[in-house]
Amino acid sequence: MFIVYDPKKQKYPIKVWLKNIDQLEETCLQQAVNLAKLPFLHKWVALMPDTHAGYGMPIGGVIATKGVIIPNAVGVDIGCGMAFIETNIHKSEVTNKELSFLVSRLMKNIPTGFKHHKNKKPCSVLDKFQAGGPRELLAEINRGYYQVGTLGGGNHFIEIQEDEGGMICVMLHSGSRNFGLKIANYFNNLAGELNKKWKSDFTVKSNLSYLPTDSRDGKSYIQWMNLALDFARENRVQMLNIVKHELVNIFPNIKFKNEVNSHHNYASLEYHYGKEVWVHRKGAIRVREGELGIVPGAMGTYSYIVRGRGNKESFYSCSHGAGRKMSRKKAKEMYPAEKTINDLKERGIILGKNKKSDVSDECRWAYKDIDFVIGQELDLIEPLKKLKTLAVIKG
Repeated sequence: MFIVYDPKKQKYPIKVWLKNIDQLEETCLQQAVNLAKLPFLHKWVALMPDTHAGYGMPIGGVIATKGVIIPNAVGVDIGCGMAFIETNIHKSEVTNKELSFLVSRLMKNIPTGFKHHKNKKPCSVLDKFQAGGPRELLAEINRGYYQVGTLGGGNHFIEIQEDEGGMICVMLHSGSRNFGLKIANYFNNLAGELNKKWKSDFTVKSNLSYLPTDSRDGKSYIQWMNLALDFARENRVQMLNIVKHELVNIFPNIKFKNEVNSHHNYASLEYHYGKEVWVHRKGAIRVREGELGIVPGAMGTYSYIVRGRGNKESFYSCSHGAGRKMSRKKAKEMYPAEKTINDLKERGIILGKNKKSDVSDECRWAYKDIDFVIGQELDLIEPLKKLKTLAVIKG
């Protein structure tokens, strides 16, 4: 870990969980410096080893704020996160034909990309929500019933994996879908207009417009953000239940254990260094001492289950994945879809994807090496389980 601090440019230091500054892209560093100028920041900016430039705030960034919340420091996919479960089935009991059949069944029952369910699905989170709000957001409640239990696109995935003992595991990555996006955009735009009114030119220009947490609008964002978080969690639960159901159909004696379900795009009220503050984790997970976390690698590589060491300096946080090292556009330019598909085939990985022309968006060469990322944060986490991809479904 190294520290960036120039009192002429910033009010607070930046702590980076990498070996040296050469490993940090320039745009990402500038976004971190912008955060470090904010007067309501608490202590410092923390950047995890998978960090890279985002919109306003770096992905893989963690900040704590006093009395304000920043929609863009949570991100547009509120509640995006991971789910994981282990089974009692050994890889030796599973054939490639069964794996391929499982992938086809999941793709039939779980909409991917921009697709939604054709009929309403049950959603206890939306059923319970009774508070008022902006008309355009209330309209999204009904649409949410068609989105729950859907994967989405981009870097979202469902993987069938094996651990180091050869036991079959399931991991999936998804968030709050278009429902959370609408909430994020509404309140970010609202914060921008209010910040202009308050002459807060720097936060507007830096895409870090904020809302006071004791204001009506701040309270409303927190309420809707929490709804999106709960929706995202239920979204993952519903998909995981479908995976379990299909696995039971293939392996009637299968058992499941050690389920984990956690967010990596959210803000929460926590106590750090003597203050109650709003910790924003944008592409980072919470790992208090003993707490389990999921850190996935790039498509078709390896992922980790980790246990938190409770490191205060990172606000009890660690990386949420491998972290991009090139844009989606550049990845597609450099690596043709055929090359990515053949790479997966050569390594014996079954790919489930409807639109294969954009598969190189998520190729392994577009991401940092997951072992490198984990190696940079061993003061934050203890790796418990390394998982190898057997089959992957991408949006």
